Amino acid sequence: MSTEEKAGQVLLPFFKGKEVEAHAAAIERLHLAGSIIMGDNVPLDPQGRMDVHGMAAVNQRLAAAAGGRPWPGIIAVDQEGGQVARLGLPLTEWPTPMSYGAAGSVPLAKEAGQGLAAELVPLGFNLDFAPGTDVTIGPGDPTIGARSMSADPDAAAALGVAFSQGMLAAGVLPAVKHFPGHGSVTVDSHHNLPAQPATVAELAGRDWKPFRAAIDAGSPMVMAGHIAVPALEPGVPASLSGPAYAALRGLGFKGVAVTDALNMGAVTKQYPGGAAAVMALAAGADLLLMPADVAQAHAAIVQAVASGTLPPERLDEAARRVATMMAWHGRIAAAAGAPAGSGGALSAHVSASAVTMLSGPCSGPLVPGAVRVDGGSPADRARFEAAAVRAGLALGSGPLVSLIGYGGRGAGGDIAVALDAPWPLRDSTAPVKVALYGRSDGAFDALAAVLAGKAGAPGKLPAAVGNFPAGTGCP
Repeated sequence: MSTEEKAGQVLLPFFKGKEVEAHAAAIERLHLAGSIIMGDNVPLDPQGRMDVHGMAAVNQRLAAAAGGRPWPGIIAVDQEGGQVARLGLPLTEWPTPMSYGAAGSVPLAKEAGQGLAAELVPLGFNLDFAPGTDVTIGPGDPTIGARSMSADPDAAAALGVAFSQGMLAAGVLPAVKHFPGHGSVTVDSHHNLPAQPATVAELAGRDWKPFRAAIDAGSPMVMAGHIAVPALEPGVPASLSGPAYAALRGLGFKGVAVTDALNMGAVTKQYPGGAAAVMALAAGADLLLMPADVAQAHAAIVQAVASGTLPPERLDEAARRVATMMAWHGRIAAAAGAPAGSGGALSAHVSASAVTMLSGPCSGPLVPGAVRVDGGSPADRARFEAAAVRAGLALGSGPLVSLIGYGGRGAGGDIAVALDAPWPLRDSTAPVKVALYGRSDGAFDALAAVLAGKAGAPGKLPAAVGNFPAGTGCP
């Protein structure tokens, strides 16, 4: 491959809106690795749902543009479940990843990983930037929250490996993220650069445990986050830091190290132009995700090799790792996939296994045949009401259920229900406190069944919430 081809092979760009042909031309011209699909790229049908055939056609066009090599191009997406899901209905709606920690079942996490990924295959996706294996520290973690499976490093490790193995079984490459761990920093890297004050020994005993487990299990890809670790290299995001990549390789990792999106505030505020792309590559990254200007990044890499500021061997190594991963995937990816929405029953089962009672009775009906609802979004309330009716509950009288959505505050009423991270239950005055970790129809059905006394709440808190320690739940 020429220097220009190798420079393209290490770049995974995004594009704006529905400019598919212009993007395909850029992929061909710059020899790019493929593309990531973001929310604004998803074609919609007249009802505002994802156009399944349209999405498959877009991906087919982009894959063809990245073709012409002995390995397939990358067609990637961010589809974790919960808040991070670029692809909506009619695909199955999955609850937050914290559901797996609350359910406490490694086999269920693997089954869910396979179920989620299987619906991506017919659309043409071959890489999903999931699962997040960050270990959350609780309310002080503003970015990850319920995207974390657990505050327990060992649980996050086992569940993350299982989810990844399920994804691979379905024919989709997983990417564990965000090394060196985004769940224990208090700044959101989408906007500014967080600093991780922990020592290397502390990181090895907490944040790095899930990454080590993923590496030991053969994970093909690890994402480096935009997090500065003074113990490794002060002031420099791990995604651009040689000592950070050395630490990752020191865990035994031999696969593709991908940066988090290079158009995020933590990078663009400090490293304008194509500087971040060259810096990340020189530091040890193999795949550069979403540079703010991909043509500028490509030109900067080619120029850096020509001027001698980027060793050609480093570009060779990065391009070879990406090509090797995709060639391997091309040989193993024979899964047929599953139709959109086919994981609905499994998603509902995850939520039913995760719903957690922090305070309140563990058996019998919580409401006397009728219920009122407040809080959440209009869509949340509508879904709750539909689920209540399905469970045989009347609406408009009885105890008040207060729904708490993403980023919400503590609630009053009779029953407070956290639909995302459970932290707001700490400040809720309602005597009954329930963590649901999801807002899908299946999650609301699980909640309604508990309220009506038709099901128990088997989940256990995967992270402490105020005075409620991790492990709190019904026996």
